[in-house]
Amino acid sequence: MIIGTAGHIDHGKTALIRGLTGRETDRLPEERKRGISIELGYAFLPARDGRMLAFVDVPGHERFVHTMLAGATGIDLALLVIAADDGVMPQTEEHLDILRLLGVRRGLIVLTKIDAVDQQRRIAAAGEIRSFFAGAVEAAWPVFEVSALTGEGVDALRDYLQEEALRSDTTAPRGRFRLAVDRAFTLAGIGTVITGTVHAGVIREGDEVEVAPAGLRARVRSIHAQDRAVQESRAGDRCALNLVGLAKDDVPRGTWVQAAGLANVTSRLDASLRLSPREARTLQSGSTVHLHHGSNDTLARVAVLDQSGVGPGTDALIGLTLMAPVAACKGDRFVIRDSSACRTIGGGTVLDIDPPTRYRRAPARLVILAHLRDDADTDALAAWMAVEPISMPRLAAAWNLDDDDIPRLCAAVSARVAGGTAFARLRWNGLRDTVLEAVGACHQREPEMPGLEQKRLQRIVAPRLPTDAFAALVEELLTEGVLARRGALLALPSHRAELGRDEKIQWERIKPLLLDNRFQPPRVRDIGRDTGLGEGAVRALLRKVSRVGEVTLVAQDHYFLTDAVAELADIAVDVAGDAGIARAAAFRDRIGSGRKLAIQILEFFDRVGFTRRINDDHLLRGGNLWRQPAQGSA
Repeated sequence: MIIGTAGHIDHGKTALIRGLTGRETDRLPEERKRGISIELGYAFLPARDGRMLAFVDVPGHERFVHTMLAGATGIDLALLVIAADDGVMPQTEEHLDILRLLGVRRGLIVLTKIDAVDQQRRIAAAGEIRSFFAGAVEAAWPVFEVSALTGEGVDALRDYLQEEALRSDTTAPRGRFRLAVDRAFTLAGIGTVITGTVHAGVIREGDEVEVAPAGLRARVRSIHAQDRAVQESRAGDRCALNLVGLAKDDVPRGTWVQAAGLANVTSRLDASLRLSPREARTLQSGSTVHLHHGSNDTLARVAVLDQSGVGPGTDALIGLTLMAPVAACKGDRFVIRDSSACRTIGGGTVLDIDPPTRYRRAPARLVILAHLRDDADTDALAAWMAVEPISMPRLAAAWNLDDDDIPRLCAAVSARVAGGTAFARLRWNGLRDTVLEAVGACHQREPEMPGLEQKRLQRIVAPRLPTDAFAALVEELLTEGVLARRGALLALPSHRAELGRDEKIQWERIKPLLLDNRFQPPRVRDIGRDTGLGEGAVRALLRKVSRVGEVTLVAQDHYFLTDAVAELADIAVDVAGDAGIARAAAFRDRIGSGRKLAIQILEFFDRVGFTRRINDDHLLRGGNLWRQPAQGSA
């Protein structure tokens, strides 16, 4: 359990932790000289169940609120410290506001310095606390009266914290590892060490981690959690990691050390926000604020999405455009301060780390954000999919899902996952119907055409859908036999396109030339010369034959028999092997052509969606879609 102090400067936070743990958290010479905390301090106390209580001591001076925010992130229990001689002071109120905005609901109030006042003032101070918290959630927090100097009340407070530790959450951590870095330093003979609060997941010795947003990689050599060497650390721990391969300047405060490959770096966020009731002004779109997220502080511009402005003590949906990228996930808490960093004005929760660039205020988008704010994960996911399909990699990064979470969530909402995209069943079935309707409409408009290309079909039906997802949809319809592939075209099985009588006679003269050289057929100009029909007439005829489906235009004026293209697709599958990657050199050697023609054929496969080009490689998208029954001969 992580326990954090909060309260006004010189109200005895550091002395209280020293009395509870026997450890001094002020480590800097300037702190000891001036008698105030400037940096975050840490101390530990063994719990009765063998675990450790971790204390984070934060500075109370108003100049160091940004440091207090870095320490308050991730605490489980707050010690709100109020000195008996002063009572509630300005930083008491601001620190309390920050705790509320960060969602810290567990805590207790410690009335310190009772040795410095008489009994009458001690009673009056306790009454002031009750009056100040009347009607607030914190009114239910227990109040302890202590003196760090004499030790009065310290044992009772320590016993209470021990009991709270036994009641703390011990459920298995979820998601991939994330740690907010609040300190980095170098130890002689050891190397770079970073400390912070583990927000999610588990880290083990030898694991590879990534520093975000910089993207640097490192290996974990050793781990200290709760001030002792361990083999692993998990969500809720105060943790120190010895990182191999990085200097301390590579991991400054404000960065995250997290599981390698967690793609959650963003410069734009959609979030829910509550404006502090202490704030005097309405927050308007276009305002510049300091965003405190994790241990980071960056400037951001606010866009209020669901209303004209955010009034004091009210809630809103907002968009944030950040001046520097952060590593965030859904559910992360944040606090915003004014542009000059003089006052805390609000706080909230991250909802989406990859918001659309347009139509952020559209009613459908606001519905999605409201569900992300108000609902449990499964209900929010179901509501989101009802509006639009969702990329699984995007969801995994934005929600910090591990490999077990994704299928569990998809099963819970009966999602149809295709090509890395999740669909609500109703939307998937509707998309199937739309595809078939679009193909049928094409047949009515162009009866002489045997079908339409897959990419053209996608532009008509779902232009913003990922290509892999649309390919999976087409493959399902082909497998069920309600859609047919004829070369590079898609058609309804019942549709037929035919040549006229004279065109059939001319085609029979040309067809043997393509049969004799199935993988290297002559071009249009050569056919026109060899048959005496003329280049223009041959080009017009082959265009019509391609509509019937017997030939396929692979490159400019270069037609192949459609069943030869299917054989070439088989060869590409064979060449690709287990890696699923076809390369031009190996493909050229198998078909016995020149390199230029081999490349043209593979580029054709890219265009029709059979393969996908990545640099000089051609990655197979799936099974051989060319093995569909060809339309009968013309």
